[in-house]
Amino acid sequence: MCTYLTEKIAISGSAKGAAGATGWFRVTDGSVYQGPSARVAVELSAESARALMKAIEAVLESAPPGLE
Repeated sequence: MCTYLTEKIAISGSAKGAAGATGWFRVTDGSVYQGPSARVAVELSAESARALMKAIEAVLESAPPGLE
């Protein structure tokens, strides 16, 4: 079951898309949610990594029991 709880944050870094995608691109915002999505590899500033950790924790704390 997917809750689609979403936490949006401003970030600063670079990302590379899925197989077949070429090159790195700049990222300026991120979304954390529980649900299916495309995945990318990211390199973040320390500040952005900390913001991402907080956003992940916020989504997990908001999830109904049993969906963590």
